[in-house]
Amino acid sequence: MAREIIINAAPYETRVALLEQRRLTEVFIERARDKGIAGNIYKGRVTRVLPGMQAAFVDIGLEKAAFLHGSDFYAELGDEFLIEEGPTPIEISTESTAAEPKAVPRRVPIEERLKKGQEILVQVAKQPIGSKGARVTSLISLPGRHLVFTPSSNHVGVSRRIEDENERARLKEIVESERPPEGGFIIRTACEGLSKREIQGDIRFLLKLWSRILHKSEQVGAPALLHYDMDLVLRTVRDLFTTDTQRLVVDSQRDYQRILDFLDTVMPRLKSKVELYEEPEPIGDHFGIESQIAKALERKVWLKSGGYIVIDHTEALTVVDVNTGRFVGKKTQEETVLQTNLEAAKVIVEQLRLRNIGGLIVVDFIDMEDRDSQREVFEALGDALKKDKARSKLLRISELGLIEMTRKRTRESLHQLLCAPCPACGGRAELKSTETVAYEVLRRIQREAALNPGVAQITVQVHPIVAQFLDREEDRILRAMEAKLNKKIIVKAVPDLQETRYEVIGVEAAA
Repeated sequence: MAREIIINAAPYETRVALLEQRRLTEVFIERARDKGIAGNIYKGRVTRVLPGMQAAFVDIGLEKAAFLHGSDFYAELGDEFLIEEGPTPIEISTESTAAEPKAVPRRVPIEERLKKGQEILVQVAKQPIGSKGARVTSLISLPGRHLVFTPSSNHVGVSRRIEDENERARLKEIVESERPPEGGFIIRTACEGLSKREIQGDIRFLLKLWSRILHKSEQVGAPALLHYDMDLVLRTVRDLFTTDTQRLVVDSQRDYQRILDFLDTVMPRLKSKVELYEEPEPIGDHFGIESQIAKALERKVWLKSGGYIVIDHTEALTVVDVNTGRFVGKKTQEETVLQTNLEAAKVIVEQLRLRNIGGLIVVDFIDMEDRDSQREVFEALGDALKKDKARSKLLRISELGLIEMTRKRTRESLHQLLCAPCPACGGRAELKSTETVAYEVLRRIQREAALNPGVAQITVQVHPIVAQFLDREEDRILRAMEAKLNKKIIVKAVPDLQETRYEVIGVEAAA
């Protein structure tokens, strides 16, 4: 399958799109004004211990205290300590390991392990989402290109995606012979086929990094940032750019060079697959990404057969409803329903990945009387989920035709990131946020300039709130765009426009 990574790196926002057969399967967005903190390591101070919840709140220097669950805290207490199996909850490798069971002598209550005012090292496992603060863990994971170092575990695990038993044994033997007495490793899929020398290089890099983090922690008081994980561009190269990727295309000269420099040290053989996009047409339009993102925000998703699914969000869960729509089939009603449900099962998983929907999900398939048909749909949904790297749990189909499932949530969904509650209806619906509309306008300005090189001025008509955002928050970006495009850019506030609507008008130079 043709797999491509497309990176649109603008000064205000970076977008990474994963394409399979030119279809958008996943999208990652990082805004300059709100950089992600997942993977960052902090020296924090415990502010509250909650015995009833077996959890604690930790000040790591952010606006809201971070949440630490007892199962995410490792503290050696003689022979009484807690170790969780496999990798930590941080979504950095997105790979599970075939780990042997570990010993858990007894669960020591969190109030016996943590005290108010205590300083501890923690890593952000989940971004702050909505009104919730970040979730942190003391089970640190440091990802490299080929390995993940786990300081609080002495175990060496191997990604289940490496299926050859001889290769698994070879890799494990190499890492076991090189690892320090304290600390373990997870062997990532990218490690498959590597030489001992290449693996040794990754081990040395990760051990030096951990040593620097420990040294810094001894020099500063809490709360303090000890280690900032890579930005989205380099994280993409580290975690997603593999040998089965056809190409990686980036539209920034600076980031193109950064990627090549990074690959020089970790995977030189992939450098030939990196391309710099220099066409005047915006990269998102060229690859059809913008239109696919817009569709991913819609409530209704049409199936090729003529049926459709409807995706609704509540605070507690996401509900997916399947309907036959225009599809009437050619045989019996049961056959029509089965075909619609089978097609929907695949599309539902695609939409969960694309929209990054996590938490509790309820799928309401069209009712089927036949048990074999029910089983076939359930298995189709399970097969589709195997291609999804996010961890999920699937429950059997109920008598009402409902399937309950959970999907690991580590960052905001596409909907949460790009939309905001509608002020007109008291938040019952959601519209694109002011920030999202403003950045759409900036991309449309680039598109107008590319399609009409003869225009001397570009006038943008927007709602006053969007105009105010552009004037106060992104005026520097507008002035830089003027210089780069060599065109005058004028932003006009139009009160009659809806907040999500705008007009971009090019004005020809005077003859």
